[in-house]
Amino acid sequence: MIPVLECKGYAARIEFDAEDEVFVGHVLGIADRISFHGESVDELTDAFHVAIDHYLEDCRPRRRERPNVTQRAES
Repeated sequence: MIPVLECKGYAARIEFDAEDEVFVGHVLGIADRISFHGESVDELTDAFHVAIDHYLEDCRPRRRERPNVTQRAES
């Protein structure tokens, strides 16, 4: 099972970077690349929410209501 976070219909795969001792997340199912990180689960979750909010705000001027959402990625 791959660890996944969800926010506003977007999902992210979570990995642990042992070298830097941080959790790293990558948003799945979109054409754009969004990544985020945190030293704790709470910090990672907050960073994910901020990244999604920022992404949606950036897409607003282009009038993309649900930008780049594909089907929910499970891999």
